[in-house]
Amino acid sequence: MVTMEKILKVRDLTTSLMLGRKAYPVVNKVSFDLHAGKSLAIVGESGCGKTMTALSLLRILPMPPALPPEGEVIYRERNLLALSEKELRRIRGRDIAMIFQDPMSCLNPVYSIGDQLMEVAETHLDLFDDAGKERALSALRDVGILDPEGRFNDYPHQMSGGMKQRVMIAMALMCEPDILIADEPTTALDVTIQAQVLSLIKALQRKKGMSLLLITHDMGVVAEMADEVVVMYASREIETGSSRRIFDSMAHPYTQALFKSLPQMHRPKEKLHVIQGSVPSVKQLPDGCHFNPRCPYVMDVCRSGRVPDFDLGEGHTAKCWLYDKIDHSKS
Repeated sequence: MVTMEKILKVRDLTTSLMLGRKAYPVVNKVSFDLHAGKSLAIVGESGCGKTMTALSLLRILPMPPALPPEGEVIYRERNLLALSEKELRRIRGRDIAMIFQDPMSCLNPVYSIGDQLMEVAETHLDLFDDAGKERALSALRDVGILDPEGRFNDYPHQMSGGMKQRVMIAMALMCEPDILIADEPTTALDVTIQAQVLSLIKALQRKKGMSLLLITHDMGVVAEMADEVVVMYASREIETGSSRRIFDSMAHPYTQALFKSLPQMHRPKEKLHVIQGSVPSVKQLPDGCHFNPRCPYVMDVCRSGRVPDFDLGEGHTAKCWLYDKIDHSKS
């Protein structure tokens, strides 16, 4: 049996926000592994903690209101949460890069695309002048931008949304990172451009052999891109497993509800399933399983205490008392 290298090991990652005089966890003891060359998707509704998890890994949350992340994020035998800011700065962008949701908010409107790419080359690769420019142009070619020499002097406002996202991908991949974190990389794009961007990321991942951590709420994107899946709800991961296992044998009631709420192409006139209620506020998370107020299978045991991970086989786990060997149905 071949054991895949775990390039990133996340253990009990916890991040809290100080709101008023009290700290509220927005990422609560989250654990997962990212394997070398593979794709892991973190999925869930808006407000479940997906983006906060990604930002916590690289410690790029604004402090305050965020408190320093706790737990372990092990990259190449080093805990990123224990490194100094100077040490971590050498890893950010060079070894672990990130693409954000809105490229317009990440590209500086008063600097040309070329200047911003050159800054990456100079900061992380020690490439200046012609060498830096050639690396930047090569990155633009890699992401399929036509006439990169002409586009080099363009400003962000002169580009379409899809083009700006390609520039962000080029910027992230210039240093050929081990890990690319993509936070909802297609949210602001139309469907045709979404498909092009996803295809581009997938092709570049194969070409460069990097690992991909994908943050999304789109199960279609998960099906297309992910080898493994972490389902999050209200600050916690509640189900993990291979993409095949999650799609074929979704276990947690929240995961099941999430899939049922998607439109079905083969039943276009069927009424969409609605998950009753909404994701609770970070200030009002229920005791026990956070999903219990919305769950159709809720039992008394679900309303208090922390729910353990139940092993469903083949690396598939779910935090749900339905899979306990003890019969709680009469509780």
